[in-house]
Amino acid sequence: MIFTPKQLGKTTLDKPTLSVDKKFCKRFGPCGVGDEAVYLNSFFFDRVYYAALKSVKRIFKRVAMSKGGFSGKGVFGAIPYLVVELDDGTVKQCNFKYEQDVDLLLAHISKICPDLPTHSVEAEKRLREKQAAMEAKFLKELTPKAQKAREELEGARAFLTSYPEQTAQLSVTARRKRGSDRTRPAYRWVALAIIVGGLICGAYGIYELINHDTTGLYFTLLGLAAAFLFSGTQVIPTAKNNKKAVTAAWQESIAEMEKILPEDFPVPARYAHPIVLERMIRVLREGRAQSVKESLAVVKEDLKKLNADVQVEQEEYDEVVTIKPMFLLQEYK
Repeated sequence: MIFTPKQLGKTTLDKPTLSVDKKFCKRFGPCGVGDEAVYLNSFFFDRVYYAALKSVKRIFKRVAMSKGGFSGKGVFGAIPYLVVELDDGTVKQCNFKYEQDVDLLLAHISKICPDLPTHSVEAEKRLREKQAAMEAKFLKELTPKAQKAREELEGARAFLTSYPEQTAQLSVTARRKRGSDRTRPAYRWVALAIIVGGLICGAYGIYELINHDTTGLYFTLLGLAAAFLFSGTQVIPTAKNNKKAVTAAWQESIAEMEKILPEDFPVPARYAHPIVLERMIRVLREGRAQSVKESLAVVKEDLKKLNADVQVEQEEYDEVVTIKPMFLLQEYK
């Protein structure tokens, strides 16, 4: 360990423990999670802080949305953050490049620390209010057939809670695949050309500054700005961000779910996500279906109706963006 991470929170880890834990921590973007601590980034450097898991009181995702984020347009539509609340009353907010890295980190945290809250206080309050509103719409008594289907789905949902990383990966890879399919190939190469041009411009500016030409400063700033701007997007083709790699990752996540699920699992592996099962249970409790098969069909129809022109509450939006790509990629089959 070249640099010792700076401590956050009240709990201190001795240097040998910290060194081993950081070395073998599981990395998620600029942060990481070990057996003893979570490792957090600064604005410029990865994993330069640590907070012992005992010191973490709450950890959750926050997404800063710009106008481009809500419209689905723009280079920087949404900026994801990981927020960590500590036992000394301080809060550390970490910016991420990719939202899926935050999702996977939280899924891992849920697995190793199931009692640690992974929603903000405000989000938990909204979820309780939403649950109360839904309870008012549920039937007081279901038919025997619907009740049997509900119990089957609740058991399946409980089963999936033991595999938060796999279910998160299923959603993340589907979203990446969907985004890749919708991105025109020409856009990737244009972005790459801009980055290369920016680097050349920056190099020329540095050369001019060395030769005491002050105009070189403008070339340097302009070139580096263009390079950093477009390198921060998911548009440029890389070893992991190309159609073949993204498709392979998505197929692998489905194959991984197939290995985990029992043969009698009520939904196909490609849809095996807790939110899908939760929505199916709601459909049954609302009286809109009487069987597992019917409830899945209703969920599909509900998702089909939710497009860019439909306005929904934040919690509904979060659910839809998590699972709808899985259905779109399979054409709702």
